[in-house]
Amino acid sequence: MCRIERMTNTIITSVILISFCLVIVSCAPTVKVESPKEPITINLNIKLDADIRVKLEEEAKKDIAANPDIF
Repeated sequence: MCRIERMTNTIITSVILISFCLVIVSCAPTVKVESPKEPITINLNIKLDADIRVKLEEEAKKDIAANPDIF
């Protein structure tokens, strides 16, 4: 009789422990990562105009100096 009571107590304790663990796991917060519906746009207002002009002007001066009869 004592053996059956120990066995039922062990089973009941195990069931309670398992159900407690399931309750704790089911209450854990979840994090969902979703891609945006619209594309990500990055607007960089960079003005590269001045640097390009200087390089082109230097090359143009060299070309004109090398070939003065082009223009």
